[in-house]
Amino acid sequence: MDQETVNTEQRPPQPVAQPKAIGAVRGVVPGLALCGVGTALAIGINKLVPTVSPLLIAIVLGAVLANTVSLPQQLSPGLQFSAKKLLRLGVALLGLQLVLSDVLQLGWGILGVVVVIVVLGIIGTVLVGKWMGIAVGQRILIACGFSICGAAAVAAADGVVKAKDEEVATAVALVVLFGTLMIPIVPLISSGIGLSEENAGLWAGGSIHEVAQVVAAGGAIGSTALAVAVVVKLARVMMLAPVMAVLGLMQRRRTPNGDAGKLPPLVPLFVIGFIACVALRSSGIVPDSLVSIGKTLQLILLTAAMFALGIGVKISMLRRVGLWPFALAAVSTVWVAAIALVGVLLVA
Repeated sequence: MDQETVNTEQRPPQPVAQPKAIGAVRGVVPGLALCGVGTALAIGINKLVPTVSPLLIAIVLGAVLANTVSLPQQLSPGLQFSAKKLLRLGVALLGLQLVLSDVLQLGWGILGVVVVIVVLGIIGTVLVGKWMGIAVGQRILIACGFSICGAAAVAAADGVVKAKDEEVATAVALVVLFGTLMIPIVPLISSGIGLSEENAGLWAGGSIHEVAQVVAAGGAIGSTALAVAVVVKLARVMMLAPVMAVLGLMQRRRTPNGDAGKLPPLVPLFVIGFIACVALRSSGIVPDSLVSIGKTLQLILLTAAMFALGIGVKISMLRRVGLWPFALAAVSTVWVAAIALVGVLLVA
């Protein structure tokens, strides 16, 4: 037996390399499992306190956990997956809640007001943010989140501008904070200035950030207000696709010619999925049972994503970003609400 044969026989067996896909899946499991627990807790608490959105509960639970416990690094891949992929899938499924005929029944006057709310809301917020010296990614996320549809719009805008993780977490936290403050404020002001229930619902749907927050405020005003508010809010949600297309085109123009291979998508894939879901629901071919399943799955995905994003909301991070994003959020909230109120008073 020669020396080479001896060395081969004495060499210990080498571990079989795992395929990258299997390793990646195993890497996200711990973080996904934690998000699953957080989602179950948030939905369970929502059953006990139905007036509080599970998305709000989830982000609060995540933030409390992140600021009280030192979480192991091995959770990061699963948390990133939840905050990005699950959130975007949830946004796509949000389209199943939209029926074009319901939105069109608002009339061209209110639909025009919705377009003005979104366009002026974004432009005004971005300009004020620039004056404040806030980074372009942060002010675009806040502008879209506050003018269109909260965290879903933040996720969509992030898919185009590729903002920093802390900018995404900050924008989502601000949507939750200021949108929640609007839940009691809109009904109180509506009553104080003598708005009819229908007009109050129109204002709630046109001014409040998240769909769940609109439901809470509309329900506090009355059943008529709730029905109208939800449809107006869904009309704002429909602005997601055209706004992302414009934003994507602007980002492409800003990209240097030498970076042609790194051009941002004109419309992110999950926004195309959102459009497809709207088309499917509006066609009438999707049975109610499937719509109900889609709504439940969307709630679970978005709740898990909010929990993951909540873990990214650390007190140290908020101190680092400073007070200016909070100031911009306050200005944007007032600005969007003012546009919506004027529009309702002029058109309704």
